[in-house]
Amino acid sequence: MSHRALILGALALGETTVRGLLEGEDVLRTAAALRALGAGVVHEPEPRLWRVRGFGVGGGGEPDDVLDLGNSGTSARLLAGILASHPFTSVLTGDASLRRRPMKRVTDPLSHMGARFAGREGGRLPLAILGTDELLPIEYRLPVASAQVKSAILLAGLNTAGETTVVEPEATRDHTEHMLRHFGAEVRVAPAEGGGKRITVVGWPELMARDIVVPGDPSSAAFAAVAAAIRPGSDVTIENVGINPLRAGLYLTLSEMGADIAFGNRREVGGEPVADLRIRGTTLRGVEVPAGRAPTMIDEYPILAVAAACAEGATHMLGLAELRAKESDRLASVAAGLQANGVRCEIGADGLVVHGTGAPPPGGGLVATRLDHRIAMSFLVLGLAACEPVAIDDGAPIDTSFPGFAALMNQLGARIGPMSGGLSTPASGPEVGAP
Repeated sequence: MSHRALILGALALGETTVRGLLEGEDVLRTAAALRALGAGVVHEPEPRLWRVRGFGVGGGGEPDDVLDLGNSGTSARLLAGILASHPFTSVLTGDASLRRRPMKRVTDPLSHMGARFAGREGGRLPLAILGTDELLPIEYRLPVASAQVKSAILLAGLNTAGETTVVEPEATRDHTEHMLRHFGAEVRVAPAEGGGKRITVVGWPELMARDIVVPGDPSSAAFAAVAAAIRPGSDVTIENVGINPLRAGLYLTLSEMGADIAFGNRREVGGEPVADLRIRGTTLRGVEVPAGRAPTMIDEYPILAVAAACAEGATHMLGLAELRAKESDRLASVAAGLQANGVRCEIGADGLVVHGTGAPPPGGGLVATRLDHRIAMSFLVLGLAACEPVAIDDGAPIDTSFPGFAALMNQLGARIGPMSGGLSTPASGPEVGAP
């Protein structure tokens, strides 16, 4: 939502004020890219708000340099939709992890609209985008459930005459649709023949600046929530968390596992449902997580695996093929991390089975994060419940999405910090989570 708030603020006329922005490195990369395109993006630390002066749907200029998006796949895919619909050439790149991630799923539909791309095999970054302001509207059926691909097409459709439609067989997060309407775009959602939804955006709207309050990120809140759920005696309240049903799959799953979760102060903020979550530690049990739930919690499976490791019995997670195309091969990374810490598991082509210990897991392992922030945070949380501390090889990736993670968790009673002993460690790690 933070990425979308900045992007739509740049495509609107006037000045948009954004409060509650997630100030992780990924979002800051989006802000820098929008500045390079001509938007005024200013951060005011007090009272912690951002101001975005937009250039309009058809505005913006060719960037003077390559747009380096670091580790942010969201930045790359959403900005590709914008850049495809503007008559200049731009180049996207990123870190080693982002350069391995698939972009063809975005470049294919944008190519059908009339944009041209030059990149590495599979459309991977670095990627040159030869945009045009004469794109053709399309109707595109998503071959894989992806809110990022859907959003890229809809954003390209803003600067395209006529109506651009995305058909999604499985529902994905709908933050883009909500926010487009908030800024004045005409967006229609209707049932699709054979199931799913048709999302249509009408091109060439005059978007107008709007104030936005971004709710707390449910993916970030997941780490404190699971930490509380797996530690007996814990009692943690996380305020102002977005609970959009298309993002809240983890919390539904934790409830099915027997977690003590209460949703208080339910309300709506900027068209999004929000609540305060209170989580108390209790005994969890293994469950089967259906494949159809994956789009609502695709980023939360690593931390769910940690909850599963502490539960009684086995947890079966299905429909996880998309995890292989994240910042790392998350399916392999999660399995390796669990096994390194004495937790038995098996992976398949698109599934994971975790055999819970029903007690504190052994721990004591060193986990390779593979430049993946969610792997890093998940296994630090495992260390909070394990018999022996759990170490990660690099804490630097955490800042891409959750700056201040360790400090916040330590305020709640964790002990996360650089390892002591006879190890030679880089400044960023290894880091260790201990009860």
